[in-house]
Amino acid sequence: MKNDKENMLKGGRCALRKQKIVILGAGYGGLMTATRLQKAIGVNEADIVLINKNDYHYETTWLHEASAGTLHHDRVRYDIKTVIDQNKVEFIKGTALEVKIEEKKVILENGEINYDYLVIALGGESETFGIKGLKEYAFSIVNVNSARQIREHIEYQFATYNTEAEKKDERLTIVVGGAGFTGIEFLGELGNRIPELCREYDVDIQKVKVICVEAAPMVLPGFDPELVEYAVAHLEKKGVEFRIGTAIKECTPEGIIVGKGDDEIEEIKAGTVIWAAGVRGNSLIEKSGFEAMRGRVKVQPDLRAPGHDHVFIIGDCSLIINEEINRPYPPTAQIAMQQGEVCAKNIAALIRNKTELESFKPDIKGTVCSLGEDDAIGVAFGKKMVGAKASFMKKMVDNRALYMIGGPSLVMKKGKFNFL
Repeated sequence: MKNDKENMLKGGRCALRKQKIVILGAGYGGLMTATRLQKAIGVNEADIVLINKNDYHYETTWLHEASAGTLHHDRVRYDIKTVIDQNKVEFIKGTALEVKIEEKKVILENGEINYDYLVIALGGESETFGIKGLKEYAFSIVNVNSARQIREHIEYQFATYNTEAEKKDERLTIVVGGAGFTGIEFLGELGNRIPELCREYDVDIQKVKVICVEAAPMVLPGFDPELVEYAVAHLEKKGVEFRIGTAIKECTPEGIIVGKGDDEIEEIKAGTVIWAAGVRGNSLIEKSGFEAMRGRVKVQPDLRAPGHDHVFIIGDCSLIINEEINRPYPPTAQIAMQQGEVCAKNIAALIRNKTELESFKPDIKGTVCSLGEDDAIGVAFGKKMVGAKASFMKKMVDNRALYMIGGPSLVMKKGKFNFL
């Protein structure tokens, strides 16, 4: 009898073992998953662990402003611990190197951690498409430190120009590779920042050149042509020169080599080259053996990796096809946050032994592209908008992202309307 009772107690303890949910990455998708899970499940149901290489989250969609120097880099980030419930979510500052899928284990730089359910929300990395010299000589807008480096580098070029006996005009030439969202928004901020730099360092604005090079035949592919025309005209007024249908063949210490086909090769000398033309998924995806295209996994409708029922992949590391046009949805903050909500619901369901999981379908409420502090283009609620109205909508979108993760207090602290 005594042995039977002990065995029953042991069995009860095993049945009550809490499951462990590990979330890799505290970007838009990862933080949304963590904050929704902490509300959805009780402390006795599961342990939630959030792992991120920094102890802060940064608004990726604001990095172009920090890079141009129109917004201080501290404004784009906030401490992760201010938005999670530390009684329910354990935060670990660490870098994930690989997932051992069969062992349900994540290898970190300093140790390892087991999981019952894993969420990979690690964000993207810059994709150079094998173009020679880009990694060595071009800057990429990828995180807070790279944004700060770009801002300081551009400022250094302006500060140095007038101190040299033989002035090098190429110091004042900035090349932006890519006319997608990141490239265009960065160009818009440069349009505001360059006049300030010229005044500050006594530089003739006519000496400054800003050149946007895009291999595709159009600016902002997939965007409304009328709005694209407005954006290009606005940026050209601010001095931006567009080279469309022109590929960067190589990046050198002196600038770039471009070409339209094999015959037309040209060297553009530039003191600053910013690469803003490609994003791929995190390298951990391929290291861990997931089947992927450029680091992105074509996930199931419930956001799980095919063949791996305990692994969810969201954000830039996931690939979801827009069946209307048979092309992948672009990796945006809006989609990552929506995925985080569905991911949290599905994990909560699995922990409670439910088999019916929610399918993810993006709900694109609109898209707005900033052209600087007071101008933008966008489509929201089915209506096209430009200028101050679109710029206001952009700020509303930014503030909404803050609100969804951190509530009113985060909007008051970090929001775009300068409440404090």
